[in-house]
Amino acid sequence: MAQYAIIGLGSFGITLALQLAKMGNEVIGIDNDRKVVESVASSLSHAVIADATDEVALEELSLAYYDAVVVAIGEDMKASLICVVHLKNLGLQNIWVKATTDEHHLILKSLGVSRIIHPEEEMGVRTARTLYYPMIREYMSLGDRQYVVEIPAIEKLSGTVLSDLLSEVTGHVFCLLIKRREKLYPSPHEQFVIEQGDMLVLAGDRLSLTKLVPRLV
Repeated sequence: MAQYAIIGLGSFGITLALQLAKMGNEVIGIDNDRKVVESVASSLSHAVIADATDEVALEELSLAYYDAVVVAIGEDMKASLICVVHLKNLGLQNIWVKATTDEHHLILKSLGVSRIIHPEEEMGVRTARTLYYPMIREYMSLGDRQYVVEIPAIEKLSGTVLSDLLSEVTGHVFCLLIKRREKLYPSPHEQFVIEQGDMLVLAGDRLSLTKLVPRLV
């Protein structure tokens, strides 16, 4: 079980805190709005009313003992930046911060936070890609235009040999795993015969994965 602190309980902060708690982690939610704090108090390990721009208040919360601190303060960029500076002064290392503007991102980058989050932008990109490639159930970016994608095998793929499916992108797209009902087939061999309903987990560059689209729909 890990320990996380979420500072700022707006829509993003609350969702993040509750999800981490559901995953079995110890989560402290921090906000200066009493009503908001009280609304999540029963769902989190701790819920505290505190001013995130007050260094003394932050120090009293002993946040250095947490595995990560997420500054999820919304539109108040000044409060977000002051909070980050205080956390850095307190010696915290793993600080994730929600950025709302390009300027916010630039300043956070100069402060050396662990990770800058753009939840609305990231969700917009993910939704757009899902709409454009509806056959993809899930995907994960590996950076440098490399992705891992999860694709269900439709009826026309039933009986297809894996090597035939990937013949046009050999060396560029790799099958990491095939899930068939409750059974997993890691690194399946080239002659693996695909059945309808199989879940294919593929990895490769975006251009090569795109070349496969006509065969997957």
